[in-house]
Amino acid sequence: MLEKTIESLKNSPIVKKGEYNYFVNPISDGVPAMEPEILNELTDVIIEKLDLDIDKIVAVEAMGIHLATALSLATGIPFIVIRKRQYGLPGEKQVYQETGYGSSNLYINGLEEGEKILLIDDVVSTGGTLISLLTALKDIKVDIKETVAIIDKGEGKSIVEEETGVPIFSIVKLDVIDGKVVIESTIVD
Repeated sequence: MLEKTIESLKNSPIVKKGEYNYFVNPISDGVPAMEPEILNELTDVIIEKLDLDIDKIVAVEAMGIHLATALSLATGIPFIVIRKRQYGLPGEKQVYQETGYGSSNLYINGLEEGEKILLIDDVVSTGGTLISLLTALKDIKVDIKETVAIIDKGEGKSIVEEETGVPIFSIVKLDVIDGKVVIESTIVD
């Protein structure tokens, strides 16, 4: 069921950003080109495994956008994007995020208290982005029905779940060992 996804991840080149081992993959970087079959595989798993009784899919810029688009097209559920750009719209919420390789502000717009959402992002590794966003989304008082990080790298998922109390659904668990991506498990094992 995840043949193309696993093949793509195993073939990911590794680059160092300081001490951080960064794998380059279409899911997390858009490089090399994203094969539609990979998006179909990932979307199929999410539709099969999660409760999609939600009002909106919420994606994190930039690498959650293609994932949310594919899921939106497959389900007919609208999506919005948490952006790196400030618009100054009424109710905009600024969120500071820190990852293993940088930091920045994100801006949440277009969500109302009580809305049921699915939050989707590409990778959780240090947990910095998801911890910040989940905290902010709780402050907005949306109903976080599902949180998806397609790839769980290292201990990222555990860190976020422990810090926020929000369960994270991931499809592939991997790590970078000796300069290679090692698949530890998948949701369909």
